[in-house]
Amino acid sequence: MTGLSPTELHGLRAAEGWFELGNPREAEAELAKLSAEARLHPAALELRWQMQAQRKQWNECVELARVLTRQAPAEPMGWIHLSYALHELKRTQEAWDSLLAVVEDFPKEPTMRYNLACYACQLGDLPEARRWLKKTFALGRKPETKAMALQDPDLQPLWPEIQAM
Repeated sequence: MTGLSPTELHGLRAAEGWFELGNPREAEAELAKLSAEARLHPAALELRWQMQAQRKQWNECVELARVLTRQAPAEPMGWIHLSYALHELKRTQEAWDSLLAVVEDFPKEPTMRYNLACYACQLGDLPEARRWLKKTFALGRKPETKAMALQDPDLQPLWPEIQAM
């Protein structure tokens, strides 16, 4: 991870390890030891987003994702996280708008297309949802994506069609 000193990198890795072990308190303690600059590193922001998402603290997730999109605008995860948190807050139109504005900047990113299918479906635009789902399948891993879609409540109105795809 570029931009971090060896000490900060070690601290971030320790925080990630604690989080993966199911101990967010220790993960937060490790993150708190990082410099203010290191806490704004995209990897640290990503970890903080994951921690807040686990707690379903979606407003905090929106703010972290906005910072992440400013810190690393060329990386898709900030945009994906932003739209996902907005959707979880029942702000699905905003989620749709924010992701639609950047999806073409990431032509090989299936998660963005999948999420747009979910948002379109939840907004009642089934033709648009079908279109985005087909784009997702076209990027590969169709069996895994189809299985996931058939379990996703956001896509429930399309389950019979997805089953037949």
